[in-house]
Amino acid sequence: MSVLVTGGAGYIGSHVVRLLRERGDQVVVVDDLSSGVAENVGDATLVQLDLSLTDVVDSLGKVIAEFEVDSVIHIAAKKQVGESAERPAWYFSQNVGGFANLLLAMEAAGVAKLMFSSSAATYGSPDVEPGTLMREDGPSLPISPYGETKLVCEWMMRDAARAWGLRGVGLRYFNVAGAGWPELGDPTRFNLIPIALGQLTSGNQPVIFGDDYPTADGTCIRDYIHVLDLADAHLAALDYLDRDQRPYDIFNVGTGTGSSVSEVLTQIARSTGYDVQPSIGKRRPGDPAALVADVSRIANTLGWTASHDLASMVDSAWQAWEPTHGAPEVPPT
Repeated sequence: MSVLVTGGAGYIGSHVVRLLRERGDQVVVVDDLSSGVAENVGDATLVQLDLSLTDVVDSLGKVIAEFEVDSVIHIAAKKQVGESAERPAWYFSQNVGGFANLLLAMEAAGVAKLMFSSSAATYGSPDVEPGTLMREDGPSLPISPYGETKLVCEWMMRDAARAWGLRGVGLRYFNVAGAGWPELGDPTRFNLIPIALGQLTSGNQPVIFGDDYPTADGTCIRDYIHVLDLADAHLAALDYLDRDQRPYDIFNVGTGTGSSVSEVLTQIARSTGYDVQPSIGKRRPGDPAALVADVSRIANTLGWTASHDLASMVDSAWQAWEPTHGAPEVPPT
């Protein structure tokens, strides 16, 4: 029997695949390689498929049968918030359509265990006081098409559970950072840490979007989770599906502790040796002052807690960045 990991050649997926292989699981990866890297799956089997295509259900069924798949970790998705606002219909076709095709293939094959990668974007921009932790049973009011697609997929997972007995669990990621191994670093510049590293190594300075929020230093606070901790949470959630009693189907994955943008940039300066002197820009629409996970549910139910701090995330991100992007154009001061 084997685990099917969709999006397993990507940043998060490759970490999940490596941990699964390290503990001895057989793994088959399905990825369209639009952003993933084939070499990142290691010795796992890789099948190149686009889950959003209308004829993919039969192809998925053949993969499930050939590799005797008995559980699925679904990570594959488009995940740029800004892009989703520009191309909402396409995002729904990719994320919701792809998820529907996966569910159809699983139902037809009789595969009933699914671990779904959701997102804290389902919470939207909550009107809460800084210091309030986000609970899974709180309001879900996404403000982007990306967040909406993740929430709709959670609904679909529950509908499938009622309709044909799917055993599903979703993990709502907060801000993922770092690298478990240097070769598996985040190759994109969509999140704060890689954005800042890209600017600094190009001879520029990062920008802080708003320093007048009701927080201690005026900058936004977020919950950062090391990608290796996140990957470990996937395995814990997958194993949870074997239990007879599963009181929850959604769990936050974070540290439960927030770090401000200024604090992250200070840590980047420590880790890299760069003189970080950010400029201040205007607030971005929809940015909440603080978004930090309540992680009591996952700790109490799965026995899982994060083990890496912010320094570890930034240090590992920098170690992964240097060999990938070469020497900096301007040396640190």
